[in-house]
Amino acid sequence: MKTYIKVGKIINTFGIKGELKVLSDFEFKDRIFTNDFALFIGDNKIKETINNHRVHKGLDLILLNNYSNINEVLKYKNKIIYIDKDDLKLNPGEYLLSDLINFDVYDNDKIIGKVIDYEKNKAYSLLKIMGEKTFYIPNIPDFIIDIDFKDKKIITNKGSDLIL
Repeated sequence: MKTYIKVGKIINTFGIKGELKVLSDFEFKDRIFTNDFALFIGDNKIKETINNHRVHKGLDLILLNNYSNINEVLKYKNKIIYIDKDDLKLNPGEYLLSDLINFDVYDNDKIIGKVIDYEKNKAYSLLKIMGEKTFYIPNIPDFIIDIDFKDKKIITNKGSDLIL
């Protein structure tokens, strides 16, 4: 069974040749918005492949194979874009932020909460932790010592300082 990952949303068309404007903050955009990469669009996960990609004013513009006219792609406006997780090739030590959801977070061998979500800002990503209170930990080496994927644990050295 395929595992789909949300990577963005088609917010509009661009020009008359069938380009689509995509709003995406996916952490590995450079690996998925490439020629011949398969995307799955909308609730029905319609498979399409990318013919061309470029960036314009902070948005990703994609042209899909077999489309060359705005009228042919209007059906995809406001649709969510997914990829098959198996198609994403990650290097050793790389991971998706979504993979960290439900990981237990430890500070000095004491569990302080569980990752329930993540957010991104311009500087770095934040892990949203639910413990006695809800708080955030920056996903940077200054805060996170280790991520144990086998036991689904995140070890931090400053987590207790962030609980407000």
